[in-house]
Amino acid sequence: MSDVFITHALRTPIGTAGKAFRDVAAADLGAAVLKQLVPAGQVEDVVLGNCMGPGGNVARVAALTAGIADHVPALTVDRQCASGLAAIQLAAAGFSQGTVLAGGVESASTAPWRFWPPVGDAGAVRYDRAPFAPVGRDPEMGAAADLLAELQGITRGRQDEYAARSHERAAAAQVAGAFEGEIVPVNGQTVDERIRRGLTVQRLAKLPAVFRADGTVTAGNSCGINDGAAVVALSKTGPGLGVLATASAGVDPTLPGLGIVPAVQKVLKATGLGIEQIDVWEFNEAFAGQVLACCDVLGLPDERVCTQGGALALGHPWGASGAVLAVRLFSQLVTQQSGRYGVAAIAAGGGQGTAILVEACR
Repeated sequence: MSDVFITHALRTPIGTAGKAFRDVAAADLGAAVLKQLVPAGQVEDVVLGNCMGPGGNVARVAALTAGIADHVPALTVDRQCASGLAAIQLAAAGFSQGTVLAGGVESASTAPWRFWPPVGDAGAVRYDRAPFAPVGRDPEMGAAADLLAELQGITRGRQDEYAARSHERAAAAQVAGAFEGEIVPVNGQTVDERIRRGLTVQRLAKLPAVFRADGTVTAGNSCGINDGAAVVALSKTGPGLGVLATASAGVDPTLPGLGIVPAVQKVLKATGLGIEQIDVWEFNEAFAGQVLACCDVLGLPDERVCTQGGALALGHPWGASGAVLAVRLFSQLVTQQSGRYGVAAIAAGGGQGTAILVEACR
């Protein structure tokens, strides 16, 4: 039996950077979802993940913008791409009374420029991201995914097949209305921007490798750069999704994509459940090769993962993506009644992973 339940779960559409939400700040994306969840109960706290915002406390800005009372505190969490799911993990672990709103926000479109300060006579140096690990153990994510695919024997063809399937599944789910109940419109945008209907393996096969000259990772079998927010309401009482276990884990930072594996192993061990007992699997699809490598190591058939499409098609708004996975679990297990147990997991730069295992309680 669970002590904490996800009773409501919503997200914005996922926008492509520079397009639908090009002028919408991360806090405003979060506020759009928080406003819709406030009636879910007496809010006691707000916990949001964020990677690339302006600093400070994005969660507090989002909460106040949403009209949440001044006396309700807010916390911003940064575990890079796992931030949104880590926020839910922290909220569930420290739960007391009332309702806690937890999730993640990200706006790649409005992320501020960052600079190292001048040294001597040299000018300030702009950088695209913060260090995830010490020098020498901090590869770019695409190059690390390419290396992981090579080490695990994941072929280019298999990656392209997986990517095409993600778009096919997402397009079918979108047409069937599978996302409608979970999406809060923002700026008139009501659907995810990135999904490509009719994307084929043949079209993907024409794209060149982008991270290594002899590599297998391309723009087509990688996620996009995206904007979005996702938040869940956590309560001591159901119905909804009972949170049975959450976990975070670390791996070799030069192979960060494997972070999903130990996190999933931890939540399965904590509950005594096996892979075959999980009805819905949601892994963040940062790279097709990375997801396939994790599935192979876990012994999980890859066709069971993201059956309504994943981040390759929907997009990967970094700090929000883990929370998007939780929203997707809620839609499938509660709204669509597609099974009993679900697992969501995401890897993060620096060699980390976070996972959650839930049970539908109707």
